[in-house]
Amino acid sequence: MIEATSCGGVVIFRGKVLLLYKNYRNKYEGWVLPKGTVEEGEEYKETAIREVNEESGAEASIIKYVGKSQYTFSAQNDTVVKDVHWYLMMADSYYSKPQREEFFVDSGYYKYHEAYHLLKFMNERQILEKAYSEYLYLKKSNLWGSRKYF
Repeated sequence: MIEATSCGGVVIFRGKVLLLYKNYRNKYEGWVLPKGTVEEGEEYKETAIREVNEESGAEASIIKYVGKSQYTFSAQNDTVVKDVHWYLMMADSYYSKPQREEFFVDSGYYKYHEAYHLLKFMNERQILEKAYSEYLYLKKSNLWGSRKYF
């Protein structure tokens, strides 16, 4: 068994959520949240910001930690157990450009209910629910986008 750790973000700009569409040799297809592997010496927050930027081209800042998801998959005759640490993040525009080298072929910002139904994995839907309710709370409290919150 191999243990792996990734970090990612639920990136929001003007109420819409950033998603990426992955198509790996027509075997792995679907909409996902941006995330990636922690590099040696890197803090989880740094990984989340770097991976969001690398995979989507989006410039985003962390608002707060929203939780961890875990899943397993098979790779080269072994089982990988992956922990993913998620952050609620705020983008500075609707700009996104999918990273072709990672087999992302599309990206964009979607309304919450669209994003929820587009997401391929249930654990990412659960993280989206949690992050978006936090976003709505901050917005209602006039703290979203406010520097006093950071």
